[in-house]
Amino acid sequence: MIRIRAASIWQILPLVGLVLAAGACTGATPGPAAARVCAETAAPASAGAARMDGGDLVLPLAGGKAVVQVSSLAVTGRLTGGGALAMSAPATARLGPPGPVTLAGGTASWSYPEHQLKVTVRSDRGRLVVTIRAARDGSLTWPVSGLDPAATAIQLPRGEGLSLPVDDPWWNTKGLEVAGSESALTGGLTMPFWGHTAGDRGVSYLVPDGIGTTLRLVSDDGRLHAEAEHAFSARGGTRTYTVSFALTGCSPVAAALDYRRWLAEHGQLGSLREKIAANPATGRLLGAFHAYLWGSARGADAVAELRRLEISRMWLGYATDEPMTAQAVAAAKEAGYLVSPYDSWDNAQDPRGADTRTSVWPGRMYPDACIRTKKGQILPGFQDRGCYLSSAALAASEPRHGYLAGRVDEMTRNGADSYFLDVDAAGEFFDDHSAEHPMTKAQDRDNRLARMRYVSAERRLVLGSETAGSWANTVLAYSHGSSTPAADQLWPLERDRERWGVWWPPAAPKHFFQPVRLPADLAKAMFDPAYRVPLYETVLHDSVISLDRWELSYYKLPDQQVDRALLAVLYNTPLNFVFGPGTLGEHGAEIAELQRFFAPLHQSAGAEPMTAFRWVTADHQVQQTRFGDGTLTVTANFGDQEYQGLPGGCADARLRGDSTPRRLCLPL
Repeated sequence: MIRIRAASIWQILPLVGLVLAAGACTGATPGPAAARVCAETAAPASAGAARMDGGDLVLPLAGGKAVVQVSSLAVTGRLTGGGALAMSAPATARLGPPGPVTLAGGTASWSYPEHQLKVTVRSDRGRLVVTIRAARDGSLTWPVSGLDPAATAIQLPRGEGLSLPVDDPWWNTKGLEVAGSESALTGGLTMPFWGHTAGDRGVSYLVPDGIGTTLRLVSDDGRLHAEAEHAFSARGGTRTYTVSFALTGCSPVAAALDYRRWLAEHGQLGSLREKIAANPATGRLLGAFHAYLWGSARGADAVAELRRLEISRMWLGYATDEPMTAQAVAAAKEAGYLVSPYDSWDNAQDPRGADTRTSVWPGRMYPDACIRTKKGQILPGFQDRGCYLSSAALAASEPRHGYLAGRVDEMTRNGADSYFLDVDAAGEFFDDHSAEHPMTKAQDRDNRLARMRYVSAERRLVLGSETAGSWANTVLAYSHGSSTPAADQLWPLERDRERWGVWWPPAAPKHFFQPVRLPADLAKAMFDPAYRVPLYETVLHDSVISLDRWELSYYKLPDQQVDRALLAVLYNTPLNFVFGPGTLGEHGAEIAELQRFFAPLHQSAGAEPMTAFRWVTADHQVQQTRFGDGTLTVTANFGDQEYQGLPGGCADARLRGDSTPRRLCLPL
């Protein structure tokens, strides 16, 4: 097995911080606290074909040229107008002597015979595209990004997105589990890209497939950088590894814009408008807050109370232990709301002792359809409940047995017009070593896409899933959890029943309703607006409606309510609630006021792309977004000081045609 790690870039590429191309960032809003405005994209591509310059391969890029050191895979960007930017450190000095470089039609290729690797490099639509094919299983740690001395921040699509200052002592603390953390590009991150900014420029990195690749954050001498590691596997179908590089501007969302452009170029960017045209019920998501219902909140009387509060749009979901009645569903639909059961096709348990009805499957699906490990053992399900259910086994059984079709029939018998599939789009894919239903992670992904497409397109249900990865954006309308940059410290806290709450009483489990004060470090890592950036919305705002996780409802975290409400307005994304007995009596007036402010903004711009994001002030406390061609512009002040007439804790939203902004100040 090959195992290759990166050498220090400074062993081979002794760069110093250089002045970058003039004009990428310019002076901005006046005032001592104003931030500069960063260009979001690079300049047009340089002219010229691929050529060799000694031992280096030179290719044109948008914004300059890429120089690939053939002996090491170090990549440097030579910028239009002068200057250089380290795009990647070398893979290793132990790759061995490269074979001869072949140039053909703008593509260069060579091999590393010692490790049975073949490299193909080309320029494509202003990007550098590197494909590495392995003839045997192993791993490669490359690219290694953010080591340029001018590097200032790493952008990471964890949940909605973070921009981490590389030299911030707090983010470099090992106790935070950020430095040293590893995230799968499918599952750990919501999208398979990352970026870094350096001075007036930046670099975007994207791995189009994502399967088999993890991204590791490393703290070295008090500075963060990122290392991608790819596992080559013949059985897993990951013997080919492709990475796309692009020079960008210095905007914190520049890498997201590059990835959005890539999705559009490859026909993989969904459209919420097209989803609404295919199923008009999807349009009821625009302007809607979301809420999971418990106890008496699932009844027709609760729907009547929502109408009395003049809440115009809602998505109402429920676990299937006690479904909403047909009468309650009919009342909700008459009010203009969507109604959705919460289902899971990911878990199977012994029917004799299953802890939830969604884990009970007909016949011998348990244990025959369970995923098997390399040793032939059943793969235990989430929290060791039953087993993970093979999507290949379910797909194979469908033509004969129709288990999934029957499941949808059962769940929507009450008239529900939406559907929530737990974890289907979250991107934790599985290899199944069962002889009866073998499966790779790529096949698991394809199976999930096919069954989600069945629910949304054939059954015409408004479909959502958990923490949806970008790979699923064409088949979903909404996602619960993709807005949350969940930190590792959250999971042990949620398992602490005393602090987080138990699953009791059934009508209002404390797990969802008991308020929690987050530890300061966890609150900062997840919700501090100074580090949050709208990467997910920049890519997918006009494709998938994104919200926080369902166990992190608005009232669960009282200390974060102001920031979360302002982020929802700034990003034009709905709030997520849980309703139980007494919730509307206690909070109904406030929820109604928040929804009345949000609804017209989201109905106007919810299907528009997010076209701009910027930090207005240098401390990132004042931020601004734009949607469409000026359809909506939002400015939010997360600080405690007034900025140019906008008080702290307030947001101004201006729809096209408004003579004055609409203002929301929190707490209400």
